[in-house]
Amino acid sequence: MTDSNNTPHSARHKTRRLAIRRHTQRKHFHFYSRWSNWTFMQNVTTSPITWRAEHWILGGVALLLTALAGIVIPTWANATRHDGEPTPYTTLAIELPQLPPGSEADPAIGGYGAQGDAAEEWRIVGVRAGQSLSDIFREQGFSANDLHRALDSQDDASSLRRIRPGQEFAFLVGADGGLAAMRFERDDATRVVLRFDGSDVNETTEDRAVERRTHIAHGIVTRSLFYAGEQAGLSDAMVLKLANAFGYDIDFAQDLREGDSFSVVYDDVYRDGERLRDGDIIAATFINQGKRYTAVRYTNAAGETLFYNEAGRPLRKSFLRTPVEFTRISSVFSTGRQHPILGYMRAHKGVDYAAPTGTPIRAAGNGKITFRGWSSGYGNFVTIQHNSTITTAYGHMSRFANVKVGQNVSQGQTIGYVGMTGLATGPHLHYEFRVSGQHRNPLTVTLPPAEPLPAAELAQFRSKTAPMLARLKTVDSLQFARAGN
Repeated sequence: MTDSNNTPHSARHKTRRLAIRRHTQRKHFHFYSRWSNWTFMQNVTTSPITWRAEHWILGGVALLLTALAGIVIPTWANATRHDGEPTPYTTLAIELPQLPPGSEADPAIGGYGAQGDAAEEWRIVGVRAGQSLSDIFREQGFSANDLHRALDSQDDASSLRRIRPGQEFAFLVGADGGLAAMRFERDDATRVVLRFDGSDVNETTEDRAVERRTHIAHGIVTRSLFYAGEQAGLSDAMVLKLANAFGYDIDFAQDLREGDSFSVVYDDVYRDGERLRDGDIIAATFINQGKRYTAVRYTNAAGETLFYNEAGRPLRKSFLRTPVEFTRISSVFSTGRQHPILGYMRAHKGVDYAAPTGTPIRAAGNGKITFRGWSSGYGNFVTIQHNSTITTAYGHMSRFANVKVGQNVSQGQTIGYVGMTGLATGPHLHYEFRVSGQHRNPLTVTLPPAEPLPAAELAQFRSKTAPMLARLKTVDSLQFARAGN
């Protein structure tokens, strides 16, 4: 049932609300139409850029907030800063005690020795690559006569004739602008000072304190051997020494695998407390494809310093497996190969090692040069007779080293340089290994082992190398334990 008395009131109330709504919409229609599509950026294609009232309002608010931040923040920072009280200092004059009668001050204190180097202004010159001492004298404005006097003053002038990049010479210029003195290092432990006095040259020497500091490093091969050495703290030069030590047993171009590891005991040279250069590898182990190799540095009774294994056998074989530092093997030993230039099948009786032109080629073993000259197809060609049965041959050289037919060469001696003379499509070394006149594959031929230390010397070898081998075993054990955790 519906209450008829309330119906007119409800209708009036509803009508009134609708009237108020329409009135409000009409009154504020202009405001809604302006703000419904408002944006910061006007349509520049339809009207020029102008600032509306709302733009001025918002811009003013932003400037006001920026100004307040610039005033309030520095004020707050200054208010919270605490300046400590200045520390008072008192200066006292203290009289030094008098020296005992008859005593004199040490002239070396505060200087570089009795020569008075501290008061003299030495001109230090570093040797650049390709420079000779003559070039340095000319650059410094000294005469060739000064250079000859310096060279003539030395019984053995090799330290002046064979200078190397990075080496330093010091010169002292006289009042007349001429050379008054020069200073250089004869060796790691000796400094030489030459003073020019008229026609005379006076020499003084100074002993330098040289020491070798021993270090231990361990690395695991991931990207490359050089990267593993860098992660272990080894320089590139020390990594090369490591590779050379094991180069007779491991072909680092082909045999290296991810996960191989090494431990090294090595030293570096310090002079007067400052590091001078890399030293030598004292002992090392290398695990390649699960097989462990050991190298220990030892100077035998004949005065040769070589790497030996734990049993006292030299790691150096009678022959190098690869007589050149190569980038890749471009052609292997084969009884039938299509010649890249001639175009027909022909036996390839050696191994081709691709390498940049000019790369040194080394003698694979001790022997005598039996041929040096041009050979059809091989270009510049060298053969070496090693013993009554074994001969090696080297082809396509760009040029020969300073060797002659009949000359004896030692293992590792440079006999020529990589090129592409003869029938060759690119720079490489063609290397042959012959036994009793028969060609053998240089990559697989069994190389004769080197002779071990004599029994009388083994006891001394073991006593000298035992401490280093024990350190290596300790490092290997620690690394194995860490790997297992």
